Amino acid sequence: MNRYRQALLTLLTLPFWQYAYAQDPGPRQQHAALRDMIEQFLHTQAAGLPGNASISVGAIDPRLNLAACPSPEAFFPAGSRAWGRTTVGVRCTAPASWTIYVPATVRVHGDYFVAAAPLAQGQTIGQNDIRKVKGDLTTQPAGVITDASQAIGRSLAISAPAGAALRQDTLRAQQAIQQGQTVRITTNGPGFRVSAEARALTNANEGQVVQARTASGQVVSGVARMGGIVEVTY
Repeated sequence: MNRYRQALLTLLTLPFWQYAYAQDPGPRQQHAALRDMIEQFLHTQAAGLPGNASISVGAIDPRLNLAACPSPEAFFPAGSRAWGRTTVGVRCTAPASWTIYVPATVRVHGDYFVAAAPLAQGQTIGQNDIRKVKGDLTTQPAGVITDASQAIGRSLAISAPAGAALRQDTLRAQQAIQQGQTVRITTNGPGFRVSAEARALTNANEGQVVQARTASGQVVSGVARMGGIVEVTY
């Protein structure tokens, strides 16, 4: 009896933190399961990217002793995305509430286009002016060209040395129509095609909306195409 009494007295005189440590903490969250969930989350987020994504999830601090969570949720903190070096948050709301942040890297391997030779400012890009290369798109400048049609027929706003990655923000669409120019308005529909001459009221690049006045004085709007064509859709 004295032995049990001594044990009880000892427990009652322990500092609170030692008493708490002596209690059963319950099941703990496995870090490996969280890393697997983060990897799957990033694969889902990267599904629509222009290339093949490879994902590396960083280590979780082994000192983190988290309560087991039946439904942890992965999320992107503000400013993070599935591109290059990033951060993924994981939170739990029940039975315990906790949130952690884990570093990760998303590499996207795909095709992009570079200058095949030195290109001058204002030069219109042709098929032979560019070449396709493979690499990690996340290490390239924002807006790198991944489809040849994004570059061919456009002009350069700045010069580009051979091998330089082409970017959308450095390319300009060619002017398709000039103000005052005689244009041909075309309208297509089920089983018919109508065309008529008109005079352009504004300048327009390829793909931009332009207004033109017909011989009867009617003002119509359509999409500018190379060769002085205005496509009108009703």
